[in-house]
Order: sequence, then C-alpha cells, then structure tokens
Amino acid sequence: MGIQPDEPPVEMTVDEYETVRLIDLLGCTQEECAQQMGVARTTVQAVYDSARRKLAKTLVFARRLEVHGGDYVICPHAEGCCGQSCPGRGCTRQRCQQGETADGPCPRFQQGG
Repeated sequence: MGIQPDEPPVEMTVDEYETVRLIDLLGCTQEECAQQMGVARTTVQAVYDSARRKLAKTLVFARRLEVHGGDYVICPHAEGCCGQSCPGRGCTRQRCQQGETADGPCPRFQQGG
C-alpha cells in the first residue's frame, strides 16, 4: 500500500512535532521536554498524545503528514543538539554545546547520542 494521494494529509502542529522530536528522537523525558519548551509537563503529555495519534494515522492509513503553524525560530546550532543546558550559545532553552552542560559532561553526548 502506497501513500494515498487522494486523501487529505494529516496535519501536525509544530508543538506536536517538537514533542516527538524531543521525546522519541532525543530521548528526553516529558519533564525535560516541558522544560525545553517552556510549558507544563501536563501540557507536553497532552500534545505528545495528540502527536502520536496523528503519526499512527499516517502509518496505518498511508497518509501524508504536514507540519503547520506557530511562530518559532530554529536554533542555528540545533543539529546534533541533545536538549541539555547550553549557556555558551546564548540559547534561552536548555541545550548542550560539544558535550558540556552547565552541570558538567552531557550524558547523551557521552553515550554517542
């Protein structure tokens, strides 16, 4: 079964996309994700649940996925970011820089993540 071009795409918000990126790709906990996004953990839980349902729909029904909405700025240093503290970059979110966080070595960087 290929992608169903006649079916409308599944639309995901940027916030939903970000929760999946942080939790599933980078391995953050919901609490870490909430800190990164500047929202409550319960908000992350609700947004993440919605995102997972949408991802399931795209896989099960072979639908296209489109990410829309929101005002956001992509960090120019985001590639390879593990989601931990990064005071050296001037980021307002918690990120790391080359394996060092505000609290010492980045555990994800040392694990090869």
